Amino acid sequence: MPRLTPPASLLLLLLAACVRTAAPPATAFRPAAAGLWSVAAFVPARLDGRWRQVAAYSAAETPGCRPGGAEFTRRPGGLTIAARLCLNGREVTVSGPVGAAGPGRLAVPGMADWWVIWVDSGYRTLAVATPDGSFGFVLDRGAIPSDRLTAAAEIFAFNGYSRARLRPF
Repeated sequence: MPRLTPPASLLLLLLAACVRTAAPPATAFRPAAAGLWSVAAFVPARLDGRWRQVAAYSAAETPGCRPGGAEFTRRPGGLTIAARLCLNGREVTVSGPVGAAGPGRLAVPGMADWWVIWVDSGYRTLAVATPDGSFGFVLDRGAIPSDRLTAAAEIFAFNGYSRARLRPF
């Protein structure tokens, strides 16, 4: 059996390091073909201020990371965001300008568009989803009462999300 010389072994290791492995399949919490509706009357300027993450979709039994939050700031050119969120067990940070991607839809830097599928009349609770179902979460301005968390869960279910995977923090 032939033996590899040290330079040949090194070359094989370097080549192996260059091979890309397939990324694990993304978790989808809803079928992409299911209908998804955003809130057409949503007013982005009313997001101004600090929000706490109170629930998120997770494939695991627990959210997998600490709850995050977002701060929206209204500026002359529009809204900006600074956020750290727990999305399916991963901490995600985002910052920068927030644009409109359609009625009830926000273009957030470096992320899939956020579809606002529900906001209560006082703009205290916000449910955010994506058409591909890769994430979903609930933000609140304070301690969320159970009725608003239940309402958010029902809206997610109406939009095709698995009710069993919404994890409160």
